[in-house]
Amino acid sequence: MSFEWFVSLRYLRAKRKQTFISVISFISIFGVMLGVAALILVLAVMTGFTNGVRQQILGNVPHVLAQRFGEGISERQELVDAARKLPEVVSVTPFVSREAMLLSHGNVAAVSVKGVEIEHKVFGQKLLKRGDLDPIDGVFGDNLERPGIIIGLDTATSLGVAVGDNVNVIPPLFNITPFGMIPKMKPFRIVGIFEKPSSLIDSFFAYINLETAQQFFESPGEVTGIEIEVKRFDQAPQVSAELSRQFGFPYIIRPWQSLYGSFLSALKLEKLGLFIVLAIIVLVAAFNIATTLIMVVMEKNRDIAILRALGANARSIMKIFVFEGAIIGVLGTSLGTLFGVGLAYYADSLIKLLEATFEIRIFDQAVYGMEHFPSEIVVSDVLAVVVIALAISLAATVYPAWRASRMDPAEALRYE
Repeated sequence: MSFEWFVSLRYLRAKRKQTFISVISFISIFGVMLGVAALILVLAVMTGFTNGVRQQILGNVPHVLAQRFGEGISERQELVDAARKLPEVVSVTPFVSREAMLLSHGNVAAVSVKGVEIEHKVFGQKLLKRGDLDPIDGVFGDNLERPGIIIGLDTATSLGVAVGDNVNVIPPLFNITPFGMIPKMKPFRIVGIFEKPSSLIDSFFAYINLETAQQFFESPGEVTGIEIEVKRFDQAPQVSAELSRQFGFPYIIRPWQSLYGSFLSALKLEKLGLFIVLAIIVLVAAFNIATTLIMVVMEKNRDIAILRALGANARSIMKIFVFEGAIIGVLGTSLGTLFGVGLAYYADSLIKLLEATFEIRIFDQAVYGMEHFPSEIVVSDVLAVVVIALAISLAATVYPAWRASRMDPAEALRYE
């Protein structure tokens, strides 16, 4: 061990008359620890919340949406084959979509009715259904007079219906009769209800069979668009760009980021803002480090002069106080990292423990549509916090260490 390290460690262990400086050193360590822990915890919660919202969006919204400007797609096979050839693509499903009103028991609900095939990802979600009305068998049922329909939980609550009940679907189409124009209406049987709450699913969408939708909406052989699912959500722009290169206007091929990316961008901006605000806590702790070192330099004025007189150069004196500040910064950052990662990892368990202990509601799962308190630790975020905290801590040592190295030993010992 070099004598610079030895002296730095000795200065951290204050004698009885220097206890105040030692207390300030521990306060500095504690300040850095709290700042680092708060940064890691907040970044983990914001990341978890962003990913949770994204999963809610992508649970019903396609990764890539292909449509034709101003009209439906009548010859879809070429586009479907081109999409399936891409290695990033998992599934390609055409759909027919039209806004409609659902009428049952005197109640009305507005939805977007989508005609889909059995491969659609809606069937991968948990549904409330009855054994004799399983939508997987026979594709929404075999009854042509009352085909099957899947609606959301909020819609079912508004209409006052359950699985097995009938509901009338009224699209913006009209039949011309001798008595004038009469709105087109067809009865459907509810074969499934979304059990998991999600505003995008429960409040707006309903699903029927693709062929039934084409006949009902008077668009035989034509689809509204094609939904494309990819292996990873971040591959959507790449797939969209490749298909857009092959199929130009009037085809419009957009990734999910262009449809709902603005909301997630706002969450990322909020995450950055919280990062900057909480980084100020680490900056305040760094000022404590600088204050501690300045007081040590003033207290060790005679010791520094003796070291200079014994042959220690200015560089060695500067190293002593840089090492001392580095020890405070490393200890605070290390303890804060462990504390922050632990809080982020067990955040959901701690929230539930506090709710059970004090009988209060901290995180309402029904409001956010998430089963667990969102907290996801990202290694790059943790490393960024560690690097920034260490950099700020080391920067705080520069001025006190420089002042100590510039001290004149003769001037310091004149009145000793």
